[in-house]
Amino acid sequence: MPDNFRSRVVTQGDARTPNRAMLRAVGFGDEDFSKPIVGVANGFSTITPCNMGLDDLAKRAEAGILAAGGMPQEFGTITISDGISMGTEGMKYSLVSREVIADSIETVCNGQSLDGVIALGGCDKNMPGATIAIARLNIPAVFVYGGTIKPGHYDGRDLNIVSAFEAVGEHSAGKIDESELKEIERHACPGAGSCGGMYTANTMSSAIEAMGLSLMYSSTMAAEDVEKADSTEEAGKVLVEAIRQQILPSQILTRKAFENAIAVVMAVGGSTNSVLHLLAIANAIGVELTIDDFETIRQKVPVLCDLKPSGRYLTVDFHQAGGVPLVMKMLLDRGLIHGDAMTVTGKTVAEQLADIPSEPSPDQDVIHPWDNPVYQQGHLAILKGNLATEGAVAKISGVKNPQITGPARVFESEEECLKTILAGEIKAGDILVIRYEGPKGGPGMREMLAPTSALIGAGLGDSVGLLTDGRFSGGTYGLVVGHVAPEAAVGGTIALVEEGDSITIDAHQRLLQLNVSDEELAKRRANWQAPEPRYRRGILAKYAKLVSSSSVGAVTDMNL
Repeated sequence: MPDNFRSRVVTQGDARTPNRAMLRAVGFGDEDFSKPIVGVANGFSTITPCNMGLDDLAKRAEAGILAAGGMPQEFGTITISDGISMGTEGMKYSLVSREVIADSIETVCNGQSLDGVIALGGCDKNMPGATIAIARLNIPAVFVYGGTIKPGHYDGRDLNIVSAFEAVGEHSAGKIDESELKEIERHACPGAGSCGGMYTANTMSSAIEAMGLSLMYSSTMAAEDVEKADSTEEAGKVLVEAIRQQILPSQILTRKAFENAIAVVMAVGGSTNSVLHLLAIANAIGVELTIDDFETIRQKVPVLCDLKPSGRYLTVDFHQAGGVPLVMKMLLDRGLIHGDAMTVTGKTVAEQLADIPSEPSPDQDVIHPWDNPVYQQGHLAILKGNLATEGAVAKISGVKNPQITGPARVFESEEECLKTILAGEIKAGDILVIRYEGPKGGPGMREMLAPTSALIGAGLGDSVGLLTDGRFSGGTYGLVVGHVAPEAAVGGTIALVEEGDSITIDAHQRLLQLNVSDEELAKRRANWQAPEPRYRRGILAKYAKLVSSSSVGAVTDMNL
């Protein structure tokens, strides 16, 4: 560390003695006061397998920080398990937790004047929440992903959490019996780590690696493998060097970094939630990014990776095939990412990728060669029309024909829709509308994995459309459209849809249209009344009052 470096916490004003006294109580000696004080934001919990391994990783991060000349100070933040809360009232707290995580990390780091922070997260909202905080703080920072879960096994096939959701639909459709349903549930999740496909956690870890805020290959490592712990210790060392060089998030999280992340999300077949989260992170760092930028990049970048939920392989397979660095090198060689973007290591993206192969090995088929992609264009299409004037996000991977026109089946909640699907009352050609599940209306913008998995399990994934102002799990696939904005709770057109109305979903034309005349819509709008808030006290009430549209990331500090 430079001779003139002094920690922010011990140089506040002239009276440093009380600061030193408090720090001595937690283990500081005289020689430690000249070292940077580095926060270790630990998302550990036993609530979810995604985060249960983070405590051990935090200790390795501290070891790396100490070895590099820093003083680590650990503190906790929260998590909500999307998989456990899915389909319940508790899912309303999931997206809300992103803001709580961001607020808590910002509060501790600024409240204690920390010189840098290493954030460790596993479940879906840990990653964007930590990155939003890093963007707001603009102190040297690195993100460490807790790692992906290894596959479960039953009857000769690999399983993951989505296998259990889809098995519910298969059981209700009479395709499997009660015994098989129970065996799938028992074997789906064998240990620590986040959900194993290219779902939201692995999508966001990949995006953060692409942006340069985490170390190469770290986004796809298995939680229980030794390399994950080793990489975490190395991240602690890299962070101390970033503090030494004052490499700041504002130098890393540039417009180029976001374009790199979007390109990687498209190439790996990532989650719809990445749109919401990348918009929110961009807002926090002050980078101009819009929902339309995703569509622009989608049209240039093919899907290169055959990954679940719509593909065949899990993230552990992707890692063995070359992971994010190999995909980035393929994109870099075609001019589809920015090689001059900075990373937390102090090296550019191009420098980081210099020794990475330019083509995937022919001995695997997880990552396809450039001339034989899984899909010619990206899979996250931005749709607009009178049903979504601000935009909506369609995930079209795994769909034979991403266009449908059919009668609306209207539901005021996820539970109501799921009950109807499981009762066998949905038929091919229907378009399901689940509304009042948006950021304000839910509140909290629940994920609709239960209804979409039930459709897949019932064999209706290619023949039934579904649209919502809520979200979808990264495990969702099929003809589904989420993030419809404006949402129903603020009078968006989705609130005016009536049972039997004709709706068109057309990803080719990027259209989401309610086939009702303007005159009829005007009549309906005149009669529409905003619903009473579902919550009047507590965090959901505060969130509903503050949250912005999903089209700008559903952030809570935009209009303050």
